[in-house]
Amino acid sequence: MKPPMSTSMNPTFPFAAIVGQDQLKLALMLCAVNPALGGVLIRGDKGTAKSTAARGLVQLLPPLARVPGCPFNCLPGIPLAICSVCTAHASAAAEPLVFSAVPFINLPLGATEDRVLGSLDFERALANGKKAFQPGLLAAAHRGMLYIDEVNLLADHLVDALLDVAAMGHHTVEREGLTLSHPAQITLLGTMNLEEGELRPQLLDRFAMMVEVGAPAEPQVRAEVVRRRLAFEADPNAFAAVWERDSEVLRTQVVDARARLPEVALSDALQLFISELCCEFGATSLRADIVLNKAARTHAALAGRNRVDTTDIAACAELVLPHRRRRKPFEQTGLDRSKLEQMIDAARQDHEGGDAGSDETAAKPPASNDQASPQRSGQGEQAGQQDLGEPGDAPTANREQSAQADTASDGTPQDDFPAADPEHTEQAAALPEQVFNAGSAIDAPTLRLSGGTGDGIEGRRSTAQHTTRGAYRDAVATATPKHLAIDATLRHAVLRTPGELNVTRADLHEKVRIGQQANLILLVVDASGSMAARRRMEAVKACVLGLLEDAYRRRDQVGVIAFRGERAELVLAPTRNVELANRALDALPTGGRTPLADALQLTLRTALTTSRAEQLKPLVVLLSDGRGNVALDSALDTPSAAPEHAADAWQQSLQSGAQLAERRIAALVLDTEQGVIRLGRAAQLAQAMQAEYLPLDRWSADTLAITIRERLN
Repeated sequence: MKPPMSTSMNPTFPFAAIVGQDQLKLALMLCAVNPALGGVLIRGDKGTAKSTAARGLVQLLPPLARVPGCPFNCLPGIPLAICSVCTAHASAAAEPLVFSAVPFINLPLGATEDRVLGSLDFERALANGKKAFQPGLLAAAHRGMLYIDEVNLLADHLVDALLDVAAMGHHTVEREGLTLSHPAQITLLGTMNLEEGELRPQLLDRFAMMVEVGAPAEPQVRAEVVRRRLAFEADPNAFAAVWERDSEVLRTQVVDARARLPEVALSDALQLFISELCCEFGATSLRADIVLNKAARTHAALAGRNRVDTTDIAACAELVLPHRRRRKPFEQTGLDRSKLEQMIDAARQDHEGGDAGSDETAAKPPASNDQASPQRSGQGEQAGQQDLGEPGDAPTANREQSAQADTASDGTPQDDFPAADPEHTEQAAALPEQVFNAGSAIDAPTLRLSGGTGDGIEGRRSTAQHTTRGAYRDAVATATPKHLAIDATLRHAVLRTPGELNVTRADLHEKVRIGQQANLILLVVDASGSMAARRRMEAVKACVLGLLEDAYRRRDQVGVIAFRGERAELVLAPTRNVELANRALDALPTGGRTPLADALQLTLRTALTTSRAEQLKPLVVLLSDGRGNVALDSALDTPSAAPEHAADAWQQSLQSGAQLAERRIAALVLDTEQGVIRLGRAAQLAQAMQAEYLPLDRWSADTLAITIRERLN
């Protein structure tokens, strides 16, 4: 029996009509054959058929048998104790079972906790005064699919709930006076665009497979995509009818593979080889071994075979391992395909007698449109380190000159320009621009920070009360609740009039939600000529790299402001994609004067604008020696390097810093000044900003990184 076709009110593009995207279609077909795999994460740019493929998969699945009206999608004959519909159906002659399409539940990003997890049934509670459970989306998705578009933007408290459900297959409810559990065996389908930031590593590991998709680069293929899409939009039903025969072939293939799957055998030798693959490619989770075993058996069943061979393992390794081998925030995902092929060939010789793969050569898994190149797939850590900083590396001659300038005639390191010598400061500004590579950031002890808010900084994210989204923790009485706390309202009404239920406005309570407050980290980097002295820009970039890694782990937004020459520049607007921040910093040139006052003004504007628009807690990290020498022209409100304005530059910097303190913006000043004679201006500026001050006399690109753990109450 095939699932009902989509109606014209809610048309679905046929899965069989999708052009290309062979690897994506393979991953989805594997989930269709074996729902126990756990799902697929689809990453790619906008308009690459991510959602179209995910929604079209339902057409290939055989319909489910269910009891009419069951809110939990219980297995027929095995009703839940809390499901009154199935209990009544099992105990009496009731309506026959119905066959319906597999549930495909869309989880909106703005969904409330009640809608997703379930809550107290308000209508039944008012009708008979008894507590009853209203199932949520997790219950509705049981034995089906839960689809999340832009899953990387899902609220943390909902992600926490999905982690347990995806791993355990059931959902436990402990809320609003209710304690119960119901099955939630779901296939998790998620899509995301890397421009919006990464996915939490815990949830990333719950996806059995991950596929990178991209738009086809061949004009003929793109033209065919457009033709099919326009034909579908013109008449969805007629278009689906044209592709019905191809869809039926895929449905038959799925049904046959499901029947064959329990009989598929995996030899002990190949099972050991799977674990060898996981170890060789650095999979940190044992879930990689388990999923790769299941996926290889499923792939063999889909291919019509009863035994797993190396072809199955090779095809599934590219889906299961890439997102589990990533160890560093800025390391590219992907597999070294040449290395994988070598291991597969060796395994074929060892386990299949050398000639067992003769038929497999023609049946190799289809190539993806966006296979990672060797450079992107990470051929060892050395290759990744060599890539760091390639855009715009300084010429060899400049690097040698800089290295010579760092050493005096007696071989001891010295500052290129004494701090207190204005002429040498001008000389530094006149140096040609250079681009310094960042050193490797390493872990370091937690830095406790107190800024304009007076709060200590530690922990993962700030905790905020009375948020619109978050975990329900308490209730307060109010006559005009925005989010009604049903349990507290009913409880108050019953206690007020025992024996009867009479709810009045005086009984109303509002939910108090505890959410996670995201942070905005603004990295304000001094890129003037003085930063070239003793190549201290290398240490600055190494420190910022450590800050970016910390922001990556906490999913904070990061913005980069650089100041050099005549004015400051927002090098990277606030974003959750810290890899963009890393690339922007990596190519940042060093040289010119120091427009410190303009940088602080730009920082203030950016912090206020972004924090208000997106409700973020701002934190400013300033890396500078404080030698501002470009004043703001008050008449034009623009930076000016004119000699008559030079005396104003420092005072304007202090005033701008004080404005940040007045706005209660937390800040950290990292003093990059070095040498025997120092002005100490960074410390003065930190005092004006009411910021934490840290002199970094012993900076080393190989031994220093700073980790900020923030909690702004």
